[in-house]
Amino acid sequence: MFSTTAHILYAKPASRKGPIVEEKALLGRPSNNLKIGILGVPNIGKSTFFNALTNSSVPAENFPFCTIDPSEARVVVPDTRFDWLVDHYHPQKETPAYLTVIDIAGLVRGAAQGEGLGNAFLSHVRSVDALFHLCRGFEDPGVMHVDGSVDPVRDLETIHYELLLRDIDWLQKIHQEWKAVVTKLGSGTGGTAVEKKKKEDFATIEKLLQWVEQGNDVRAGEWNNKEIEVINAQYLLTAKPMIYLVNISEQEYLDLHKRAHPAMEKIRAWIDEHHPGDLLIPFSGSFENQLALFNDSPEDKQTVLEDASATAGAKIVSALPEIVVRGREALNLQQFFTAGPGEVRSWTIRKNTLAPQAAGVIHTDFERGFIMAEVMKMDDLEELGSETAVKAAGKYQMKGKDYTMEDGDVVFFKFNVTKKK
Repeated sequence: MFSTTAHILYAKPASRKGPIVEEKALLGRPSNNLKIGILGVPNIGKSTFFNALTNSSVPAENFPFCTIDPSEARVVVPDTRFDWLVDHYHPQKETPAYLTVIDIAGLVRGAAQGEGLGNAFLSHVRSVDALFHLCRGFEDPGVMHVDGSVDPVRDLETIHYELLLRDIDWLQKIHQEWKAVVTKLGSGTGGTAVEKKKKEDFATIEKLLQWVEQGNDVRAGEWNNKEIEVINAQYLLTAKPMIYLVNISEQEYLDLHKRAHPAMEKIRAWIDEHHPGDLLIPFSGSFENQLALFNDSPEDKQTVLEDASATAGAKIVSALPEIVVRGREALNLQQFFTAGPGEVRSWTIRKNTLAPQAAGVIHTDFERGFIMAEVMKMDDLEELGSETAVKAAGKYQMKGKDYTMEDGDVVFFKFNVTKKK
């Protein structure tokens, strides 16, 4: 049976050696309100994809730089656990999790030197936390390619090269500035707190610069937690996680169960060589755009999918729900739930978040006066059918300040805040 999930391609995992000594810090901003950008060269279907994903209407014209200022929208993250809680509690209010998606203008060769939208484009990339790297796999003489022909590997290399050039340029400037501080302070103990910090972290900047000047993305390096702290303060473009998407024609999408798409094979080989472990997902912008026309009519949308399945001789599904979920995962985000007759709500936190900080996402008083977290696991709740049954089975857990939240926890926080006199 064909489904989008069946055709997600994982590159060969990168080899990891040695024991894990400590909890690995995460690259990226320590925030729960993270954004993912749609990145690629012009005229590959970025705005069409964004329109279908967000059911909005930004221009999708056939000329470069149609999108100049990035369009931003929030997309509901599909989650069967949330759906189950809604069906179980019948709440007065439902609040799902969202993913913030930004459509960024197309990048051209030379952007790091100001070509095309140049600096504006790269500043938009810097403002997001992960990237959907979109590649064109479809042939269409009516949609011109900025380089004159369809070559997804060439486009991949264009994007990566321009991002790398910008990181090199940025780190060279930081290196020069911080080196002057190190020289000024010498081996003494003087200097301001900021200068002392630069001196302390200079070795990491030097190591980073050497790494990118050798042609490596920051995210491909092995960094310890102290180095990651320095890296995160620089907002480097090649430190951002990527999910690769290949936009193919509708017919090619319907035929994926019969044969592999040649563009996918080329892209997968490139990812295996350059970024082992990264994800590649196929989709059809034209097909998804047609489906999006029926978002207000689920019955008609299902009819379109059934007709497409009959034509293809296999089950056809939209690729967008899987893409959204994978985008959330790329940002190292996870959900916990609060649930009851009043409201079922999905809350977003970063992985490795402790219970008090998760409580603080709901309200700062919850973190300040944290007492405990009462936790149910979704598997237990679904299997046993009710909170009462979970308690009777001894699976209703009381967790303290050192508890690391797990994806899908159903939580009730206890807190007490004494008012200041």
